[in-house]
Amino acid sequence: MIIDTHCHLDDERYREDISEVIERAKVSGIERFIIPGADPKTLNRAIELAENYDEIYFAVGVHPYDAQNYNRDFLEKFVTHPKCVAIGECGLDYFRLPESKDEIEVEKELQKEIFVDQILLAKEFKLPLIVHIRDSSFDSLKLLEEYAGDEGGVLHCYNADESLLKLSDKNFYYGIGGVLTFKNARKLINVYPKIPKERVIIETDAPYLTPHPYRGKRNEPSYCKLVVAKMAELSGEKESEIEVYTTNNAFELFSKIE
Repeated sequence: MIIDTHCHLDDERYREDISEVIERAKVSGIERFIIPGADPKTLNRAIELAENYDEIYFAVGVHPYDAQNYNRDFLEKFVTHPKCVAIGECGLDYFRLPESKDEIEVEKELQKEIFVDQILLAKEFKLPLIVHIRDSSFDSLKLLEEYAGDEGGVLHCYNADESLLKLSDKNFYYGIGGVLTFKNARKLINVYPKIPKERVIIETDAPYLTPHPYRGKRNEPSYCKLVVAKMAELSGEKESEIEVYTTNNAFELFSKIE
């Protein structure tokens, strides 16, 4: 059994064939799915899917690119839903910033403010975080060390920055997905053996980051098997072993999943 801990099944690209996507995943052994909250506009769709499919769970949160649309009161309406398992995806993303220095600082401060508030929301409701970090490891690490609670979370699409490995001591896990199969993923491939295996979980980020050999096509949860195969190639472990401990890790982190 595999748990896809990060798949955007609320995306419009699955609107016409969501049942087939889920069935293909189940045939491949993927039996649980978590839809991260990234855009408030799609949250109702995520909840609808979670209520219609026993296997699907969701999180509430706002991606750093949408920080200006953050509304804590809106998110709190759904935090206590029985199938809400986390807060996020939230975090910092400095990849796309304004051109002027003043605007850059304003954008960074807004992202940090919204990130901290979602960290505090997770602490208040005793839920783990789903954390997005891109070109922002230093600030992200600083905020997580200062504010994150015992519930920990996952560094979604772990970016291979070794400084972030210290968060494993604060109950943070590392989401490994299709990037591991990319030819240009040398940094992640080199760091992967350093991640404690009791802190590794599997994700696809579907419909994004489709693993080799399907790059350029829509990603979907059934491709978790390709990630597991690459993990086994790198570690020398059996795929079945990896499936067992990553699934146990996911159950440990997302304790509301049944």
